[in-house]
Amino acid sequence: MGAGHSHGHGHAGARHRWRLAAAFGLVATFFVIELVVAMTSGSLALLSDAGHMAADVVALGAALMATRIATRPDNTGRRTYGSYRAEIFASGFTVLLMIGLAIYVAIETLRRLGDTPEVAAGPMLVVGALGLLINLISLSLLRAGASESLNVKGAYFEVIADTVGSLGVIAAGILVSLTGSSWWDTAIALGISLFIAIRAVILGREVLAVLGQHAPPGIDPDDVAQRLSEVEGVSDVHDLHVWALTSGMNVATCHLMTDPQTSSGDVLIRARETLRSDFHIEHATLQVERSASECDEITW
Repeated sequence: MGAGHSHGHGHAGARHRWRLAAAFGLVATFFVIELVVAMTSGSLALLSDAGHMAADVVALGAALMATRIATRPDNTGRRTYGSYRAEIFASGFTVLLMIGLAIYVAIETLRRLGDTPEVAAGPMLVVGALGLLINLISLSLLRAGASESLNVKGAYFEVIADTVGSLGVIAAGILVSLTGSSWWDTAIALGISLFIAIRAVILGREVLAVLGQHAPPGIDPDDVAQRLSEVEGVSDVHDLHVWALTSGMNVATCHLMTDPQTSSGDVLIRARETLRSDFHIEHATLQVERSASECDEITW
């Protein structure tokens, strides 16, 4: 039996921690401003965007905290994979916040149907424009890390939804100013909540795929098995499992059948290199077997 271990210590979330911290500071500051104006202007679109900003503050704070927890050394000896999944749980928390906010805004919209509250269009335009600027800066900060870390991607999605919310607030302010009807404010608020819900579902599916230990995006287990079977000295491949521990940290386990005269060490070296170069799988636990009788059939 042999085990090939190659631990990837480059943690994507930790590398982009400063981006999360900067975005957190910007969003938290603007949230206070937007909430005050929303309460004084009577705008539901502005209030819904302020609520989303509040969710952003919590989500960015959780994401920032998760990057620290994920890199914290384990002193118990029981977390054999470390605490890297903290970032995935933070992303799941973000999904719940986004869904909750979308439901809240939808309910508030339905409650306003038939009412014609006074809405101050001027403050909506000013705050909407300022919010758009803050969100664009935050997006530029988070974009680089969104493709590497699901945790940063969750924060990035939150800010994208906020950007749409700011555009909605600006549009609502213009339409209310031109028509004098507050109906536009209510309708755009509902549109913002729908967009938030769609983004939450997209991110939620990715979170569940990681927690369900599905094969990572872009990696087909059949392709992995085929490439391993082509490694010199390997006659068969079975019990292959491929999953993501967290963003950018893919893991695999597998049994490799070899001929009796083949060197197990050489097979392990070649197999590990194949996984690393072809599929970016840095951590692999491989078991070498000489005959089928060495492996008991899995019953689950």
